[in-house]
Amino acid sequence: MKLVMVGSGYVGLVSGICFADFGFDVSCVDVDEVKIARLARGELPIYEPGLDQLLSENMAAGRLRFTTDLAQAARNADAVFIAVGTPSRRGDGEADLTYVFAAARQLARVLKPGAVVVIKSTVVVGTCRKVKAIIARENPGLDFSIASNPEFLREGSAIEDFMRPDRVVIGVEDARAEKLLRRAYRPLYLRDSPIVVTSLENAELIKYAANAFLALKVTFINEVADLCEEVDGDVQEVARAIGLDGRIGPKFLHAGPGFGGSCFPKDTRAFAAIGQTNRAPQRLIETVIAINEARKQRMADRILAELSDPRDAKIAVLGVAFKPNTDDVREAPSLDIIPRLVAAGARVTAHDPEAWTHAQPLLDNVSWAADPYEAAAGADIVVVLTEWNAYRGLDLKRLARHMRGRVLIDLRNIYRAEDLSDSGLSYVSIGRPRIISAPPSSSGLARKDALVS
Repeated sequence: MKLVMVGSGYVGLVSGICFADFGFDVSCVDVDEVKIARLARGELPIYEPGLDQLLSENMAAGRLRFTTDLAQAARNADAVFIAVGTPSRRGDGEADLTYVFAAARQLARVLKPGAVVVIKSTVVVGTCRKVKAIIARENPGLDFSIASNPEFLREGSAIEDFMRPDRVVIGVEDARAEKLLRRAYRPLYLRDSPIVVTSLENAELIKYAANAFLALKVTFINEVADLCEEVDGDVQEVARAIGLDGRIGPKFLHAGPGFGGSCFPKDTRAFAAIGQTNRAPQRLIETVIAINEARKQRMADRILAELSDPRDAKIAVLGVAFKPNTDDVREAPSLDIIPRLVAAGARVTAHDPEAWTHAQPLLDNVSWAADPYEAAAGADIVVVLTEWNAYRGLDLKRLARHMRGRVLIDLRNIYRAEDLSDSGLSYVSIGRPRIISAPPSSSGLARKDALVS
């Protein structure tokens, strides 16, 4: 079976490579000639653990190719997946479908009879039917099918998510599309991955509703963390206990500086916009969006509150990616927090194992360090902003020796009380009591503190 992936961004590239690994003949198409040239040389434009190996293996096997020529790639395809970007539209926050519709118009002229067009991009309800109408208008009489197959890939674990998904959602309106997509995902049957077959509209809604609910869980536990700080609670113990309830579950109950990335911010805005457009306001999600935006600013203020004068301070920031195991900085909390620190007059030095090249053009007046200890040299405060594994194993005594000050602010709660023992650091985390591992200095940092000897 021949598959074409239109759009070689994160979703299209991961999906295309994984389908090739299933044994299908896959062509990935993109208008970006530089990107395609790099991919054709076996070079990935994104960082995703394990993807480079799958890329090289499937290119060597002859199952995977890259091109800018959509007409040539799609002419003999059994299915064409549209996986182009759908950024937030200015003004109302709804998904911009410009690239989706442009791809539909191009495909109309080259599809073979009987082909299935599959929308993999995250799109508003009704998009599949609009794409069907565009193709029918551009090429009257063409026999084709339309389907929706939203993705649920988490950056940093995308291969595992594709190969062992919680479920595969397929929205169809005819047996041909269902049969083809079941065949495409047949390798997952051996792993007992559920296949949910539903209507086009339901499939489009499922993607948005799922991400909106997860964003709600993140926001909920962040609010609980704020309460814990006021009543001497521990949000990690609270989260663990409520997560053991099967009706709630443990995932996405990790307090932090607010959600970011390519999905949650964009999808919650779009979901709220869909509700407004269809006279069914999603008030919970509208509130989630507002709380999340305010939280990132509050985290910056929390950091600045540790300084007597930001204009005479150096702050080291560890991690700028929105999450670990990715180089993606789209709507990362760092892009809100760091500029606020700089605007207050602080000198900021940052480190990130993978994302610094993408973040550097977006963050003015920031110095970049080769490793965490270099970033911490002479710093009054060290801030953990992304929970990379490389930061979990830091030698905290060594870190303290490099610093001028003694404050470690952990916005991801990656350390335990025993990790701070004898480090000489004053440790501030989210939703947990402050810890001071040495007698407090005259700077008056101790308040609601626990002492670790």
